[in-house]
Amino acid sequence: MLVCYLTDEPSKIPAIRALLEPHHHVVSGVLGDKVILGSDGVLMVDADLRVMARVEQIKETLSYLKAASEKLFVVQKHLHHMVAQAYALGATSVVRSTREISPKLAQIEAAAKASPATGGTVRSEIVDCARAFASMFSAINHDQSIDLSEAERATARVIAGIERDGLGAWLDDVRRYHEGTFQHCLLVTGIAVGFAIEIGFTDLDIKRLGMSATLHDIGKAKIPLSILDKPDRLNPDEDAIMKRHPAIGHELLKDMPEVSGEILDGVRHHHEYLDGTGYPDGLQAGHISDLVRLLTISDIFAALIESRPYRPPMSRQDAYKILCDMDGKLELPLVKAFRNVALVA
Repeated sequence: MLVCYLTDEPSKIPAIRALLEPHHHVVSGVLGDKVILGSDGVLMVDADLRVMARVEQIKETLSYLKAASEKLFVVQKHLHHMVAQAYALGATSVVRSTREISPKLAQIEAAAKASPATGGTVRSEIVDCARAFASMFSAINHDQSIDLSEAERATARVIAGIERDGLGAWLDDVRRYHEGTFQHCLLVTGIAVGFAIEIGFTDLDIKRLGMSATLHDIGKAKIPLSILDKPDRLNPDEDAIMKRHPAIGHELLKDMPEVSGEILDGVRHHHEYLDGTGYPDGLQAGHISDLVRLLTISDIFAALIESRPYRPPMSRQDAYKILCDMDGKLELPLVKAFRNVALVA
């Protein structure tokens, strides 16, 4: 497989060549160099994204390498807060150390062989949605206003993609190319949209639930990265901080006139349970809207089937069984209606 390695430190090139050759054909260059790369190659960018001059060079490079469907960014662990910046620039995958590069390339190569018709290309809906998440998270971290039009466009692309290709393909592609917070957001959006389509929602209500899913975890942008990106289970103190994200998200969005009350409700209350044991408000059944009930089921299912550093993803069958065992916390008729979504081929 052809790999085009671009870096801001020429001294890194010999080590990368030694790592990847001869299994991969490596074309290397320094940011600012003109390189040629076809759609069957992988563009790998290894640069310090804290330096705006580097970011501008990457943007320029990507503008003439549009044919490259795979864009792998190397973001070293000590710069993990730059992951959102990488996705905002157009990354389709991110690794956090040199030793993760070969396994990720092997994964990309295997996906290309398994899907020769598409060449393993990451579907544009996933790229657009991940970029919207990255842009919103970055804006919040820099105390800037959120561009909700990005979220609306991304949600519309997800709806179109799932209507065209089905939910199963969406779930598989998301889990193949993304991890962590963005993987969860992408999964929840796709699952919620698939759920709305399955139960016959109108186009307007599909969009409303899709937007609620897209924005449901926006409050995590204010959670410390040491907690958000922790590779192990959270301790009780960290868990208490993490549980603030619905209220934080509501606070971030409540004064934006283009955010409807239904969407705000979903952002704040997607962790509420019918028996009053959820958070942040301990709502009981009569105070939990239908949209929130749908979003909560989608959110829990996504969390169960996604990859976590400390556990493998659960099968859809096992995840659905857990939902069925949550009678009293989730609305059982809705869980039953969710069956075809959960067990989709």
